[in-house]
This record gives sequence, structure tokens and C-alpha cells, in this order.
Amino acid sequence: MRAFVFPGQGSQAVGMGKALAEAFGPARHVFEEVDDALGQKLSQLMFEGPEGDLTLTENAQPALMAVSIAVLKVLEAEGKFRLADKANFVAGHSLGEYSALAAAGAFSLADTARLLKLRGQAMQKAVPVGEGAMAALLNFDLERAQKVASQAAEETKLVCAVANDNDPSQVVVSGAKAAVERAGALALEAGAKRSVMLPVSAPFHCPLMQPAADAMAEALAKTDIKMPVVPVIANVTAQPVSDPATIRKLLVEQVTGTVRWRESVQTMKSLNVSHVFELGAGKVLSGLVKRIDKEIEAQSVGQPADIEAALKILV
Repeated sequence: MRAFVFPGQGSQAVGMGKALAEAFGPARHVFEEVDDALGQKLSQLMFEGPEGDLTLTENAQPALMAVSIAVLKVLEAEGKFRLADKANFVAGHSLGEYSALAAAGAFSLADTARLLKLRGQAMQKAVPVGEGAMAALLNFDLERAQKVASQAAEETKLVCAVANDNDPSQVVVSGAKAAVERAGALALEAGAKRSVMLPVSAPFHCPLMQPAADAMAEALAKTDIKMPVVPVIANVTAQPVSDPATIRKLLVEQVTGTVRWRESVQTMKSLNVSHVFELGAGKVLSGLVKRIDKEIEAQSVGQPADIEAALKILV
């Protein structure tokens, strides 16, 4: 059994997708279609920067999705297969869930690009810059992170929640800046190795994102969602889902909910997934997969050289 997984925000880098576009027609077509759907030269921003503009949430989200889908389309064209022939499940980290759904045919590419542009704008708008924060608690597990988040929220009377359960030793908390700082301090007292404030522009995946969840509910209600060709392991439940109405509901919940990545990988393992391919920019998810379960083979596919290596296994 195999799963294709798709990275989230933080994996973006100037130049991503450029070598793919130069080497493969299907990648160029994806970037052109995304540019057309958004009415902006997003591909130029991805290839040339400036980095500050690419990092903006409203640009980073559709850009990362575009690279992921470009990789998939190149694999399919070069290997002469469709995703459903080679993958049993798909999953993505936060915005990567949209990439996974596009890959599995639940969304059109143009709709996915527009939804992610809106999602980025709505998340940015939900909390004024500087008021929210996120921190990674290292060498700290979910149970202890939940405790320090609720204690920090209680003490400061501000929002603080677990945003990402990434792997057995890395949990991210999100919320109002003072509460997140307090949670970091409490985590250190409770034995965390480090508390690292993340360079993000908004506190994602916590209740402060409710205005963005409302905006996504409205947009998703108007968007056609088809049954994916393989089940998607959803962020908020860490379980496979195929029903379009459920997918719509979970994508709304995902904006304020915890990304249960560690459990998602454990679910893959319980479903007999033995090989995970991370499609897109960076190598974050393949690294997390290896830390969650060493028995699962994980490899990242983002550059032309990676395509050849992946096809040797896939075809």
C-alpha cells in the first residue's frame, strides 16, 4: 500500500518548481493554469521571488499546491499512470489537504487555487499582525502540550490551543501572543527541550481563526466537490474520508482545528501503507513520517532528479 502526501506552509522557497517547469511540459501547464485561475503571475513569483511576497500566506498556499500538483502531473505523464493506479490514500498537512484533494480529483485545479488564495487572505485577516503567534514545543508530546496550552489560556484569559501534532516529539501551539509565550515557558518548566516561536504571520489552527473558517464555509458551499479517486486521510479526524459533504465539513473545521499529522501517519500504518511519497516543495513531511514510524519508507519528490528515482519504484 502507498500514500501520496502533500506539504504545508513553511516548505516554500524561491525557485521552487522552476527546474520542473523547464524540464517538463505537464508542470508548465499546471503553473499556467494556476496563473490564469488567480489572474496573477504566481509562477513568476515562485521562480524569481521576492521571498517576502512568496511567503505571504495568500501566495504561499496556492504556490505550494501548484508545485505539488505539477510533480504529480509529471509523474503521471512520465510513468504513464493515473494516481489511483499507484496510490491507495492521499493526505496533506494543513493547506496540503487541498493539494491532496486536487490530486485525487475532488477539486479542479482552478478551484483549488482560488480556494487557497481566499483561505490565505481570510486567515491573514482573521487576526491583526503581531497579535497572534505560534510556537513549536520540542521533545514534548501531545498530552503535555494540551496541558500547558490550557493552563496558559486559563492564566492569561487568552486563546491558546494545540495547532499541529507533528510527530511524537514536536507539537505546535497557537493563539494570542502572550498566551503562546506563556505556554512555551510552561513547557520548558515541564521538560520540553526548546520552545521555538515560528516565523508566521497569523496564529493558524486555533479558535482565533473562526472568521476564516466562516469565509471558507461560504466559499466551499459554492464549490463543486467530487468523490476523490482514493480516500483522503483528513487532518481533523486522522481517518480516511471520501464523501464530498463530509470533506466540505472537515475542511471548514480544519481552519480552527488541530492538524493531527502524527495520528494520520499512524492511521496509514494501520491501513498497511508501507511507502509514502511526499510530492512538492521541501522534505518536511517525509522527515516527519520517518520519525513517526521508522518502518514506513518515505521519500520526497520535488526536483527533476527525484522524478526518475520515484518512477523506479512506482512503475
